[in-house]
Amino acid sequence: MRERVKSRAGLADFLQSRRARLQPEQFHLPTFQRRRTRGLRREELAQLVGVGVSWYTWLEQGRNIQVSDQVLERLASILQLNAEERHHLFHLAQAPASPLYEQGERKLAPNAAAQAILDGYTYPALLFDDRVNAVGWNKIATRVFGDYASRSERERNAPWFHFMHPSARTFHVNWEREARRCLASLHARYDRDPDDPWLNALIAELQQASPEFRAWWPEHEIVLGCGGLYEMNHPQIGYLVLHPTVFPMPEQPELQMVLYTPLAQNETVAKLQALMNDEGRQG
Repeated sequence: MRERVKSRAGLADFLQSRRARLQPEQFHLPTFQRRRTRGLRREELAQLVGVGVSWYTWLEQGRNIQVSDQVLERLASILQLNAEERHHLFHLAQAPASPLYEQGERKLAPNAAAQAILDGYTYPALLFDDRVNAVGWNKIATRVFGDYASRSERERNAPWFHFMHPSARTFHVNWEREARRCLASLHARYDRDPDDPWLNALIAELQQASPEFRAWWPEHEIVLGCGGLYEMNHPQIGYLVLHPTVFPMPEQPELQMVLYTPLAQNETVAKLQALMNDEGRQG
């Protein structure tokens, strides 16, 4: 029971953060009473969802209680969750209690089939593990994003690189947007396994070193996929626009492949081709 409560800490904080974003006026609730905290009260949300106050309090505290799909659907609707947040809510409320992390040191790497896909893709492609570490890449990816082989383990972690590496702020056209995406992806992973010591060490390091990370982490934003455009200022070929697409790896379920497809803006395809041709001449 104690371990289950701990493992559902992410659910508790997620629900509290989403409840705080709602205003009583949105649901025609009285507002004349003095409110000590932002958003709806627990009893107001419980009434809107149609459950008892004590039961909802237990849910928001992360206790080990059963939650039906119907209640979760109603809760997601009242909290005005988007598709990713709804999926995250269902996973946190219904996932098994077993820890996701593995004890001791682990080294994940692409198998032969995954590496063949990476090498066969014309444009940049990366393989990430479930801690958002880059563990595989193709040649064009190293030309576009940097030489992963020469980076330390921390530098291959996407959130760490975005918040800690000096080049990230000039490389990304919209650094804040990309940094927030990385943080939201990390938060989703942490919610699913808050007992992972490796993740806890990473988050503690970023909270101590980065004022932006420290300020944004309590907002509890969630991102499960890449989405959107990936805009960058490449030091050799200038402005690039790529569209990332995530593919799961059935044979290695702890890994995800991200393929970056160039878009028509600013001649991105031609610039990537020029970059590869330049490498061929140098080779």
